[in-house]
Amino acid sequence: MKVTIGQRELEWGGKYLTELRDCNDMLEDTVALRNRLREDGYLLIRGFHKRERVLNARMEFLNKLGAMGRLDPHALVEDGIIGPENKGGMWGGSTEELQPDFPQFLDVVNSPAVLDFFGRLLGGAAMTYDYKWPRAVARGGNTGAHYDVVYMGRGTKDLYTMWTPYGDIPLEMGTLAMCLGSQHFTKIKMTYGEMDVDRDNVATGWFSEDPVEIVDRYGGQWATTAFEAGDAIIFGMYMMHTSLNNSTNRYRISADTRYQLASEPVDERWIGRKPKGHYAWGRTPQKSVAEARKEWGV
Repeated sequence: MKVTIGQRELEWGGKYLTELRDCNDMLEDTVALRNRLREDGYLLIRGFHKRERVLNARMEFLNKLGAMGRLDPHALVEDGIIGPENKGGMWGGSTEELQPDFPQFLDVVNSPAVLDFFGRLLGGAAMTYDYKWPRAVARGGNTGAHYDVVYMGRGTKDLYTMWTPYGDIPLEMGTLAMCLGSQHFTKIKMTYGEMDVDRDNVATGWFSEDPVEIVDRYGGQWATTAFEAGDAIIFGMYMMHTSLNNSTNRYRISADTRYQLASEPVDERWIGRKPKGHYAWGRTPQKSVAEARKEWGV
């Protein structure tokens, strides 16, 4: 079986691509979870959220896509079939801004169960960024390989992303992929990993759009899996990740949300009733990633 990431076709089970492993067998063992997170760089948890709540939230996004005229008018809304213009959807905003359209989504990602889990994992009272990043990826869409720290690195570096799929997502719909071992790519962490997109204005903020180049030059291996509604994957700021291309005619709906200890510094761009977000990135001519990488020597 072959899958596509960007312009590259990778063989499932080959040199470049393997399967993510879940940690459900250790969910009650906090020390084991922390060790696994340190070892693998991620925690894949099957059925982390209640499936019914996730599917209810999925309908909020599909209804919004329908109101935007982006669904196939001849198909059922719940099928999520992409309309003829093949346009995606991005609804980034704070809890207050998203509440009118996506209350059930917010109930999932802001739930006491989620915050309690992060509190246990991190060893103290946890908080979540007010800003959330839900999106619908159209046919052909994917995300280049990057560290999250370049977009939200002004607070604690002990910040975690939770990626939640809203619906069942097979590989061909564009699942998330982790670069195993990338949390230990010292040269990349010391150069690219010190970037701030608002300060440095580097286009896209992605390190690379070529998953093969990363493995050949720096090591590691890409890993992904088929996801079901209710699953979640959690990872830190220095875990290189990308996504497979959505090669289907259905929207891949997912959301990124962030969590940290409430006692630690917070990146001010992503908190408050109306977070300011990226206030400088892209406002002036941008430096290309290729230029920046040449300067960094990576």
